[in-house]
Amino acid sequence: MSTNIEQPTPHTAAEGQEGAATCLLSSAYFPPVQWMQKLHRYGHAIVERCDNFTKQTYRNRCIIEGPDGPLTLTVPVEHGGVAKPTTGEVRVSEHGNWRHLHWNALVSAYEKSPYFFYYADEFRPFYEQRFDRLVELNGAIVAKVCELLDLRPKIILAENYHQSADGEQDLRELIRPKTDFRFDVDFTPSEYYQVFRQKLGFLPNLSIADLLFNMGPESRLILKRSIV
Repeated sequence: MSTNIEQPTPHTAAEGQEGAATCLLSSAYFPPVQWMQKLHRYGHAIVERCDNFTKQTYRNRCIIEGPDGPLTLTVPVEHGGVAKPTTGEVRVSEHGNWRHLHWNALVSAYEKSPYFFYYADEFRPFYEQRFDRLVELNGAIVAKVCELLDLRPKIILAENYHQSADGEQDLRELIRPKTDFRFDVDFTPSEYYQVFRQKLGFLPNLSIADLLFNMGPESRLILKRSIV
């Protein structure tokens, strides 16, 4: 039976805290540790949804640890034939039974991790409930992750393409699968236990799901340690 997931409440830019340091982020599906670290560091974020949707980014993919190395999970999307859709216009496709495949991949990868069954019931509903827009799916997952990490960031959903201003750190192009995270001078991955570490070594900057399933309540401390 599907479980309803409470959607995060959008805010407008005018509601942001005056003078607060702000980061600009692209929407992300089960974001990497680097992305979540920014919410922990800044506490005030503008998530872009009016940019052109780009394939092979964290917008609709995450990377988890598999028994043979990093494993990419991609949410299939559709945009109704629009040549250059914005991220906010992109819809989640039901093609290929992806929800079943993604959940089975998470179970296979993390069922032996210390905290998988502690959090499984928190994340299973995302693979039982259908979401229309990609940004709705991503926003709901981020809201749940923040709840589990006891993070309370002020998250604003951009109403128009956001031009960065003074006091804002634009990270929209920095946090990408094909961009080496070492270019981010404010992020140094803090190592933690991983299921296949003895075989694969430590794999940095995987999905926040990897951190939560392996470290549980200590995940917030790992995020804090990664701040330079």
